[in-house]
Amino acid sequence: MISDTRDGAVIAVRVIPRAGKSAIAGIRDGAVLVRLSAPPVDGAANAELIEVMAGALGVPKRAITITSGEASRRKTLLIAGVSAAAVLTKLFHAD
Repeated sequence: MISDTRDGAVIAVRVIPRAGKSAIAGIRDGAVLVRLSAPPVDGAANAELIEVMAGALGVPKRAITITSGEASRRKTLLIAGVSAAAVLTKLFHAD
């Protein structure tokens, strides 16, 4: 689900577009579940995914790259400059 690479952390993500509210909603099928209010049209959901993840992780949007699954509900993200442990802490242990 989340692993370290030379460039940063890689995260498996499953998105649910057209949700009532954008938020990280836990884990499903071995991936971080992210609900997005944006529709999957013209890259709107991908842009919102990057915005939601950047906000949750405290990194600039430019640090996040969709490395696979741009047109799919299952995606892989690269978060540059952070470790998998830091990502886990910020996503699931933040108060």
